[in-house]
Amino acid sequence: MPWLCSKTSGTEYKILREIPYADTKNPKQTLDLVVPHAPSSLPPLPLVVWIHGGGWKKGDKRSGHHPDRLPAIVKTGRFVGATLSYRLSGESKWPSQIHDCKAAVRWLRGNSKKYGIDPKRIAVWGSSAGGHLVSMLGSSGENPLLEGELGKHLDQSSRVSAVVNYYGPSALLKMDDYPSKIVHNAPHSPESLLIGSPIQKSKPKALQASPLYHVTPDDAPHIHFHGTDDPLVPFNQSAIYHNALKKASIESILITSKGGGHHMPGSFTPRFVIPFLDYSLHGKGKLMADQSVRPN
Repeated sequence: MPWLCSKTSGTEYKILREIPYADTKNPKQTLDLVVPHAPSSLPPLPLVVWIHGGGWKKGDKRSGHHPDRLPAIVKTGRFVGATLSYRLSGESKWPSQIHDCKAAVRWLRGNSKKYGIDPKRIAVWGSSAGGHLVSMLGSSGENPLLEGELGKHLDQSSRVSAVVNYYGPSALLKMDDYPSKIVHNAPHSPESLLIGSPIQKSKPKALQASPLYHVTPDDAPHIHFHGTDDPLVPFNQSAIYHNALKKASIESILITSKGGGHHMPGSFTPRFVIPFLDYSLHGKGKLMADQSVRPN
């Protein structure tokens, strides 16, 4: 039975597990819902969707249940949460990953009334490969080549209202322009495995998989977090994407973690993420400025 409900030790939220969103039996095409027991406002509530990292080749939706991620968001009583898995590069190549993410957003929008979700207020949050995928969701709304035809909710939009990008790649062909422990142009790099061939030999597909090249004035507001010493995804990946969004008059904030690596501290959730979501989805507070901070 897919609708498994499990309560936490407290009473802040409940979890509905292993919900198929693409009308398949593939466990990678499932999501978990994290629903507040006692929201501080009447439904419907905005939704925040977590998308996991792992170089598109490992990881799953369980990472969204980390205490500093969806639980911290949902405990405010102001949001519903969802965390999803998607097909990895060892199973299926690009654009399967964004097809899955868009199918999940459409499913969530199509079932919004059932779960007390406001379909007009959906934010996405992800780290590393998940940061890339949420950036793609924020910049490629209704692109016919990236929508796919998965699931029963093709009448629903896959657009999102806000993006929280934790150190995601934005321009695959430019990753080796800056220092990194990974040779991204190599045949077995995470990016080449995602595309299905070395990225410099498959430039059209690599460009299609790069949020930077989808920026238009109707994109969602973004907040980016990136460490200057990130050894896996160069800091410049967030900087150039941020600048492109601002040039297109999109609200975009860059939080620079000085000396930070491929990780963001849990303290950034209440310090930056929740205020950004409150501003973007509830209209509360004000838009924060770009900041350079120490990770600890």
